[in-house]
Amino acid sequence: MSTLTPQQLIAAQQANLNAFFGFANQAYAGFEKLVELNLQVGKVNLAETQAIVSKAVTAKDPAELFALASSLSQPASEKLAAYGRHVHEIVSTSQAEFSSAATAQFQQAQKDAQGFIESLAKNAPAGSEGAVAAWNSAFSAANATYESANKAAKQFVATVSAGA
Repeated sequence: MSTLTPQQLIAAQQANLNAFFGFANQAYAGFEKLVELNLQVGKVNLAETQAIVSKAVTAKDPAELFALASSLSQPASEKLAAYGRHVHEIVSTSQAEFSSAATAQFQQAQKDAQGFIESLAKNAPAGSEGAVAAWNSAFSAANATYESANKAAKQFVATVSAGA
């Protein structure tokens, strides 16, 4: 029967740590992009507010103030829409990177598990064919369930993205 060696356990732990830190770095990069966007928006808003306040203070009559106020609504809505698009782009990109990395991680785990099951099958004692067949069946069922859930999740994301 096949047994795991300490080297295999260490390699598996190292792979898991690398995957964890890879995901953490991806999350941090997405967060960093959002913070950068918000800092940029804050800086632009501060400069624009200063210009608007300067115009308001130098207004000579109420009509000039009303004209200034009415001129601000259109650019504000356009800026809000642009901000929303930027946030959506950052979140979508991060989600795609996570999905890609998770899929690669799962495929590697699948490959490792299949190799382990094949090793068990090769080294199984006589009379344990039924147990090995049950392992193979359970593994195949788990893979089919994952594939089905993965397709459903991708369809859901595509539907939500199309509606956004």
